[in-house]
Amino acid sequence: MRMLSLFSGGKDSLYAAYLAIKEGHEVVYLLSLESERDDSYMFHVPNISLTSFQAEAMGIPLIRKGVKGEKEKEVVELHNIIGEFVRNKEIDGIITGAIESNYQRERIQKIADHYGIFHYAPLWKTDTNSYMESLIDNDFKAVIVSISALGLDESYLGKVIDREILAKLNILNKKYGVHIAGEGGEYETFVIDAPIFKKKLVIEKSR
Repeated sequence: MRMLSLFSGGKDSLYAAYLAIKEGHEVVYLLSLESERDDSYMFHVPNISLTSFQAEAMGIPLIRKGVKGEKEKEVVELHNIIGEFVRNKEIDGIITGAIESNYQRERIQKIADHYGIFHYAPLWKTDTNSYMESLIDNDFKAVIVSISALGLDESYLGKVIDREILAKLNILNKKYGVHIAGEGGEYETFVIDAPIFKKKLVIEKSR
């Protein structure tokens, strides 16, 4: 199937695209949605402007669209954007990296159902520890770029998620309820290398 990947540059959307490719789907476009608001219910905000570097590393065309980021209105905006691809007969389905967010998954599923296209969400309700271990085993280099949870301090920023970090996240999960995959926004990531990258990204400067 020709797939459009909703692409934030974080580990979940990138791993979902990776699994789609492994299963034989063709990812024809990456779609990055740039919200005007930092508190979007639907879309990942940190470093969304840098997804062009990842798209270049993957060799997949990137489409960037701006959205207002207002609750429910942003769903209508996404509905209209996906409609353009469907009307042009460019895609057969969409890929998302949703793990536990019913809000996101249900709304995207409604859009897919409306247009009669496939919604591929391979991480939905997956075992979180198994997923995170697979991420590491498959050489995904996901850098923690923002933190927003009790127990996560600045020492985590800039760290690539490896088994040491995963062990610490498990401890924080037991102590404070931090979601191991950051599904509740506890932390955000940016992927600098993956099996579907033709070249690795290097962070030369950060703020």
